[in-house]
Amino acid sequence: MASQDDVHRETGGVVPEIASRLHLRAIGPVVARALTDAGRDWSTIDVVAVTHGPGLAGALLVGLNTAKALSFAQDIPLLGVNHLEGHVYANWLVEQVEPRFPLVCLIVSGGHSDLVLMRDHGEYVRLGHTLDDAAGEAFDKAARMMGLGYPGGPAVQQAAEGGDPTRYPLPRAWLRPSWDFSFSGLKTAVLRTVREAGDGVVVPDLAASFQEAIVDVLATKTVGAAREHGARSIALAGGVAANLPLRARVQQLSERQLDDVPVLIPPVRLCTDNAAMIAAAGHFRFEAGERSALDLDVSPVLPIA
Repeated sequence: MASQDDVHRETGGVVPEIASRLHLRAIGPVVARALTDAGRDWSTIDVVAVTHGPGLAGALLVGLNTAKALSFAQDIPLLGVNHLEGHVYANWLVEQVEPRFPLVCLIVSGGHSDLVLMRDHGEYVRLGHTLDDAAGEAFDKAARMMGLGYPGGPAVQQAAEGGDPTRYPLPRAWLRPSWDFSFSGLKTAVLRTVREAGDGVVVPDLAASFQEAIVDVLATKTVGAAREHGARSIALAGGVAANLPLRARVQQLSERQLDDVPVLIPPVRLCTDNAAMIAAAGHFRFEAGERSALDLDVSPVLPIA
């Protein structure tokens, strides 16, 4: 991994042009470091797996063109991987209960909040998705409103520790009977609260109330979808899955409402973007005989299903 958080913290979020330039600067040393740390050379590599979407076009182009060059130069296959699928497969990188199908996965990463039914490797049905702001975007924007900095998820979680989650009655968009999400109204409610309270706003309480509103909806819908679709496992994936209250709430609701349905959660370091999860997803597709051509292009809005 090569983090850009320190740079993007200065602008309060990701500037696409800056991100792609930082990708270009980092990718060569990162590839070399990965091989060195693993004690491997190119003769031991079977396939180059690479994200080709969704995401920022400039950053995707840096990764994809590098992967194409390596594939061509080393004469090994290329395999394009969906970034969201990569997050799901972070759950196959750790020693825990073996994921059982059908599986319901909550993918909460950056601009994505998706509920997916996974029937087998590579077989997905999208049950629900965000209709406006995703959970990660809402965390970043709310954190900025409260003066908590970037990235918003860890900042809000830290500020919420010891806060009263009932002090500010923030809304939940349940959108029943669908499994879709909407956090735009919640974001607006935080903005209104900050403006009306002014210097009197209690940031720890507002952060706790905001976090509770997001966790409540995400966890309730995830466990509800698992119950309705007869899931044998629940999985969390993506950067927001690093949120400790979310992890605990999904576990608690599953234990209360479902019978013997394990909740799979990657360690925090594998929830945020990383290369290992793309390799894990690529492994299963490679074993199934899939390959990509060198004319593979980026797809910034590539859906998982």
